[in-house]
Amino acid sequence: PRVELAWPMRAHQHAQVYFNLISSVDPKFLRLTKVDDRIYEEFRRSFRELRVDVLDPEELKSEAAK
Repeated sequence: PRVELAWPMRAHQHAQVYFNLISSVDPKFLRLTKVDDRIYEEFRRSFRELRVDVLDPEELKSEAAK
């Protein structure tokens, strides 16, 4: 039982560290993988008009968005 409790606590600690790291960097300069630029290019190819700075849940649920 102690081991089963220990791993979620450790995972939470790691998640906090990573969150603090990615939160401290300006998103313009954040690179998580070697292919981030390619992922973004493909995303933009599929979702040209989607504004990612402000996401409106109602807009995402609209017929046009579907």
